[in-house]
Amino acid sequence: MDSSFPYSASLTREPFLFYEMRSTAKLMTEGISEDAIVKEIAEQNLFQYPTEKSITRMAKACIKRLHALEDDSLVSAIVSQPADVAKQICLYAMMKQSRLVWEFMLTVIGEKYRLRDTSFGKIDLNTFFMRLQEQNDTVASWSDTTITKLKQIIAKVLVETEYLDNIKADHLNPVWLHPVLENAIRNNGDTAVLPAFHCFS
Repeated sequence: MDSSFPYSASLTREPFLFYEMRSTAKLMTEGISEDAIVKEIAEQNLFQYPTEKSITRMAKACIKRLHALEDDSLVSAIVSQPADVAKQICLYAMMKQSRLVWEFMLTVIGEKYRLRDTSFGKIDLNTFFMRLQEQNDTVASWSDTTITKLKQIIAKVLVETEYLDNIKADHLNPVWLHPVLENAIRNNGDTAVLPAFHCFS
């Protein structure tokens, strides 16, 4: 990921969204326009949200994240593959869209796999954010509440994608990079990201 890409705290509003991503991807594969996708999601209340405003915002967020994949075959795979594969692709989409998630997955998770260190705890999230706050003015300006929320969201993402068994887990599970995603990552020239998926070949 380009280091000039700004850090953003948008995850506090747009967490993993697996169910929403899958619903949006399904409409995208039908080849309808983005406006039509947003309209359909809002009118059918496909996300089951209480207000239409939040549905429209989330639908647009999902479209943006799916576009970050830059790969139609992966968008289709989110729809057609089993949940564990689709979740892994959604994590990759999240990484492509968020410098924060990209760097966390590479510098913390990927590094642990590389060193065969399976320990994991709050200290890893704390250290990651402390380091960023020291290095980056944008991150330094975020409130404690925002940082706390971001830590919670990243931890939940790790649980949803089976890196952690639960929110209190103290060790990382070995993950298996599904071939459909591995091939796409290699084709996209994103091999730098493979360690985040426990892949070193």
